[in-house]
Amino acid sequence: MYIGGTVISSVEFHGNMSLVIFMSKCPLACRYCHNVELLDDNTEWSFEKVKHEIDSSADFLDAVVISGGEPLVQVDAVIDILKYVRQIGLKTKLDTSGIYPDNLKRILDLDLLDFISLDVKTTFSKYRKITGANVGFEVKKSMELINQAGVHLEARTTFVPTLHTKKDIINLVDEINADIYTIQQFRNKNVLDPALEKVEVPNPHDLVKLAEEIKPYFDGIVKVKSGEFGEQII
Repeated sequence: MYIGGTVISSVEFHGNMSLVIFMSKCPLACRYCHNVELLDDNTEWSFEKVKHEIDSSADFLDAVVISGGEPLVQVDAVIDILKYVRQIGLKTKLDTSGIYPDNLKRILDLDLLDFISLDVKTTFSKYRKITGANVGFEVKKSMELINQAGVHLEARTTFVPTLHTKKDIINLVDEINADIYTIQQFRNKNVLDPALEKVEVPNPHDLVKLAEEIKPYFDGIVKVKSGEFGEQII
């Protein structure tokens, strides 16, 4: 399996100390992607190495988060890891773009997940502008599958001032069904599209104002995530 590395984090799965495993590979070309080094990374890990990484930290972990890249490119490896994490009694979380609903369904059918963060890039009809691929329908299908399975779902959008408008976010909230909606602050370092390095990072106070505006239209928790203030519940 292709893995770019791991980190210990207290913020990737709220309320849980987690080992985050970054799976390499992703077919999308999101212009603001800040994990560019993972897109075509060919660093191979054995399953035994992954288990050792988990076991060496397990005594002070609550959960394992599988992130990327796009983890579901390597769905068989993800299933193997999640089964092991379940076996040793830790919680599980998956970060995904949702572009592989059939692969996601395989995992949901095995009841291996406690939490999913679904990266909803923009309104489903505008996906090509952000990702270079017209995959909004697949993401919508993934969202529906998660809701049917009853897994706790966070939908999250990275707000890029030159790619998103306030109206885009308001329209997007009308299209999603999730327990949590998070607006993430765009970071202009190490992004796939060099032109975005010149785009100003959104002011976190402006993101909070945007979140307050959309809150009446969303039947769930609304959050803002920024480098300055971490996660804020609105």
